[in-house]
Amino acid sequence: MADDPRTGGAGQGGAGRPLSDEELQDLVAATDTGGRSPTGFPLQVILWVAVAWSLFQIWIASPLPFLVSGITGLPVVLNNTESRALHLGFAIFLAFLAYPALKRSPRSHIPVQDWVLALVGAFCASYLFWFYDSISQRPANPNMQDIVVACVGMVILLEATRRALGPPLTIIASLFLIYTFFGPYMPNLIAHKGVSLAGVVDHQWTSTSGVYGTALEVSTSFVFLFVLFGALLDKAGAGNYFIKVAFSLLGHYRGGPAKAAVVASAMTGLISGSSIANVVTTGTFTIPMMKRTGLSAEKAGAVEVASSVNGQIMPPVMGAAAFLMVEYVGISYFEVVKHAFIPALISYIALVYIVHLEAVKANMQGLPRAEPPKPFIRVAGGVLFGFLVFSALSMAFYYGLGWVKPWLGDATPWLVAVLLTVVYVGLIRFGSGYPELELDDPNAPVISLPKVGPTVKSGIHFILPVIVLIWCLMVERMSPGLSAFWATAFMIFIVLTQRPLFGFFRGQHDLTRWFGQGLRELFDGLVTGARNMIGIGIATATAGVIVGSVSQTGVGLVLAELVEILSLGNIMLILIWTAILSLILGMGLPTTANYIVVSALMAPVVVQLGQDAGLIVPLIAVHLFVFYFGIMADVTPPVGLASFAAAAVSGGDPIKTGFVAFFYSLRTAALPFLFIFNTDLLLINVGWLGGIFVFVVATVAMLIFAAATQGFFLARNRAYETVLLLLIAFSLFRPGFWMDLASPPTRDMPPAQIAEVADRMQAGEILRLRVDGLDAVGNPRSFIALLPLGEGASGEERLQSAGLELYVEGDEVLIDNAAFGTPAEAAGLEFDQKIVTVKEPVDQPPKELMYIPALLLLALIVFMQRGRRHRQLAEATA
Repeated sequence: MADDPRTGGAGQGGAGRPLSDEELQDLVAATDTGGRSPTGFPLQVILWVAVAWSLFQIWIASPLPFLVSGITGLPVVLNNTESRALHLGFAIFLAFLAYPALKRSPRSHIPVQDWVLALVGAFCASYLFWFYDSISQRPANPNMQDIVVACVGMVILLEATRRALGPPLTIIASLFLIYTFFGPYMPNLIAHKGVSLAGVVDHQWTSTSGVYGTALEVSTSFVFLFVLFGALLDKAGAGNYFIKVAFSLLGHYRGGPAKAAVVASAMTGLISGSSIANVVTTGTFTIPMMKRTGLSAEKAGAVEVASSVNGQIMPPVMGAAAFLMVEYVGISYFEVVKHAFIPALISYIALVYIVHLEAVKANMQGLPRAEPPKPFIRVAGGVLFGFLVFSALSMAFYYGLGWVKPWLGDATPWLVAVLLTVVYVGLIRFGSGYPELELDDPNAPVISLPKVGPTVKSGIHFILPVIVLIWCLMVERMSPGLSAFWATAFMIFIVLTQRPLFGFFRGQHDLTRWFGQGLRELFDGLVTGARNMIGIGIATATAGVIVGSVSQTGVGLVLAELVEILSLGNIMLILIWTAILSLILGMGLPTTANYIVVSALMAPVVVQLGQDAGLIVPLIAVHLFVFYFGIMADVTPPVGLASFAAAAVSGGDPIKTGFVAFFYSLRTAALPFLFIFNTDLLLINVGWLGGIFVFVVATVAMLIFAAATQGFFLARNRAYETVLLLLIAFSLFRPGFWMDLASPPTRDMPPAQIAEVADRMQAGEILRLRVDGLDAVGNPRSFIALLPLGEGASGEERLQSAGLELYVEGDEVLIDNAAFGTPAEAAGLEFDQKIVTVKEPVDQPPKELMYIPALLLLALIVFMQRGRRHRQLAEATA
């Protein structure tokens, strides 16, 4: 049995050897699906309960309960609270059966006490389902039975968390519970009046404010189906297909296996909710091949870690955080994906470039081509033709569907299903003319790359369910849960039918055997999806304990004051403290739980203190900021689980692998700071043409940043060249910084001239005011208020229509009233606050002018390094 990375084991075989296939499977099980492998009746219980959980989640996400209820009148439609309770009940039951209590606990059978804990825990977790009517009739008034069940359930939940996720999250949740009870005895800075046992039970267990809060709702409604979708896609063979396609396209380039590993991990990350599973799934194939082409064990593992962890920031799944952001930020799923797409894409492009630089520095060569290279014009023409055909078909389908919908009405989905089936069968017929893909042995003495054409064409039908998912989310604008349901339903259809169809078209008419294999793959996918969800389900419930404690005790306000004291009101220091806290918490928490905790604690703090400093920080930018640093914890030593998993595959040192992976991931750590100050990167208030321009510039800037951090551009950097490259990258990312220094965007005006300033501005423009007043607890507060001006012919009328009434006495201007529900109230203005300064906007040259000196400086570095490179090549060949 491999050491569990959570316990600090090396995660390797003896003498630093790579782990065997069986040991790697144990490693994945220990971190994602549970370390036990019982036989007989216990195994059957685990498997069939997992299948039941998957089928239950498919049922509640589908329209079927409403259809059955409408026809039969049976009460089969569950409300959100009942669904959450059963979801957590399944998770806790499987956690005690799948995860052993201790490292020395038996793996081959399940002790009696674990059966008892599983059954009692499942009952306590699903208590709201069994007694929903009774509890709903006595809100905020738990009886003795409620209290006993909640206390037992909380202890069992914390124990399940310890088993599945390790001690850190358990300890943090326990500390927050202790803080809730013992608030009066805490130091003055964090003291509160305390909460009774009945109050905690009501808030944490018998309502939707704690354990059964928003995080568990997202896990129940959205996350499970996306994880199940990924598991079914992998069982169908898509994971192997993605790896093969990546290697066929990139394997012949310098450092080709490493570049293919990045692309394969990106494609796997689209459907994976786990960075560790991503590392082991693709890494077992890519890491040995990277080592064969010249990368050290640590660098090969680090490339896989950096690319696999980046899969967590790649839409559409984003390690389940995308769906949590929908609830926490209050924007649509489409908006979340739009904001997250460019940073994730340029981060992957930069990682491919980092791999290229490593290959150039080490003079590595690619693997032998499987076929002679085709002319570039022919390849480019083929890609362009395929893109145009795909675009034309998409447009025809979109507009054709829009034309047909009014005619067919409710029958439209049936037409879509028929068309989709026809396309699917056609693609299977097309792919059956090519041999089935088999995963090569990465340790074999001879490695040959697969041919590009046959490889891509043999599994092109795997793209269809992904297209269905994206179409439902982005075009039809369905909810994430319903979109995932239709994609999963189509995926189940593919799993059941692809083997018989391939057999039929290839003349292998033993359809019974192929259909049986499809059933086994479906069963395995349902089991794997459910077992992959055990940790996520428990993590979201336990993180709910922390969120519930924050809302019940008001510690968030205290934390805001503490961060403000430590940061001295400086927004950059605030962000640094937030990043450090995210990293520290993330070292022991899974990505989802870390995001929930840090966003609940820190996101409001950053928004408020950013406003006080005069910086408009959109809430989605802050949530992405804490999320990025949360996933960085999977890389960062000493607890980076993904680094341990990669070291287990490569046979390298896990700590060294972690440090190299962290160094490769600096581009991911830099991005959050950049998009906080330059929200163009998140496509906030940016059109399509502007978005393309932002993408191009940001990509160039990130490649320059990667070259600076790697110490190699066209040649090995000198120290001053590295500094200049960092300066160029910063200037391209945030040209407004330099433009604001050269030409300030506002000028300070006396408060008595506020009406004159408003008169010179237009309705709808933002008027910035420096205001002194008191915060919610009576402490002095100075902040920048952003007031959108209302309609009116004069400045005074625009201020009044914005809801602002002023009291002017000489040079002193006080706020007399900020009308309820007006822009003035939304800007944080209140009675008796004092306006200190009015910041009048002034015309400013376009910030893009700062690109000119940056690009000229880049041209100078290119000129110097090209000359040095030519001299080095001449000396090497002399």
